[in-house]
Amino acid sequence: MDFKPFMSRILAIDYGIKRIGLAVTDPSNIIATPLTTVKTQDILPFLYSYIKKECVKTFVIGMPKRLNGTSSSTTIIVKKFIEVLKKAFPDQCILEWDERYTSKIASNSVAYIGMKKHNSLYKETIDMVSAALILQSFMETTRQKKS
Repeated sequence: MDFKPFMSRILAIDYGIKRIGLAVTDPSNIIATPLTTVKTQDILPFLYSYIKKECVKTFVIGMPKRLNGTSSSTTIIVKKFIEVLKKAFPDQCILEWDERYTSKIASNSVAYIGMKKHNSLYKETIDMVSAALILQSFMETTRQKKS
């Protein structure tokens, strides 16, 4: 029998054509932590496996938008992915979240710690950090609304 924590985690998804960055909260939903990067075609099996081990009730999906807030060229792809998620995980709450600037902030953060662009883990790290930024933004905003 699998033990699942009493409180559920929130999992953030930074969707990409080639790979997806993932981040997750602790069970108390206080800290957002980069989790991993998964090839896009492997995301559903990964999520099924992860949810068997951890209690995840909410997915927060980064929604790509242009700087002026309008849909970007990848918005429709992410919306299709959300529809797939809704069918695959009907018990989870699936929320869209504005992801503007997250890749740039993540890239600056990764550069700041000294990781070079030619490092094979560079892009994967940016995707995970972007997912953590999406999740952190979501948590901060929802906390402010509760106050």
